[in-house]
Amino acid sequence: MREALGLVLRALGEAEQPRASFAALERAAQWTLGHRLFTIMRHDAAAGVNRRVWSSDPLAYPPGGAKPIRETEWTRTLLREGRPFIGRNAADIRAHFPDAELILSLGCESVLNLPVRWRGGVIGTINLLDRAGAYAPHHAREGQVLAALAIPALLLV
Repeated sequence: MREALGLVLRALGEAEQPRASFAALERAAQWTLGHRLFTIMRHDAAAGVNRRVWSSDPLAYPPGGAKPIRETEWTRTLLREGRPFIGRNAADIRAHFPDAELILSLGCESVLNLPVRWRGGVIGTINLLDRAGAYAPHHAREGQVLAALAIPALLLV
């Protein structure tokens, strides 16, 4: 974890923002938590959408894409309560994501969504997807450190 944190901290000092920070967060998340797909979303509560600002797979999930916010368990947990959300298998993916078939087609059957919290609210999410059963509560605890380091870059978008 120390090397991953150092990578992100160095990136925060680079001039090319938010790109440098987002790329470092993706690499750090791969080293510490693992993923097949990594995205960062900016939460826009006023517009009722989450906008994708970074993607490890820009063909399947291009930056700039937006997902409307629906009132679900996922929304309550992640966006309203500011707690990580873990989906462990394909059934969880299907139950919580309208784009489940695309997610599953990429070999992703589990998800770890990390809220990026700032000033009492959620300004975005870091989203990691991988094989079934890839994420557990300890991953969420570790991932929250990375989510906090996303704040400066997310404030720029």
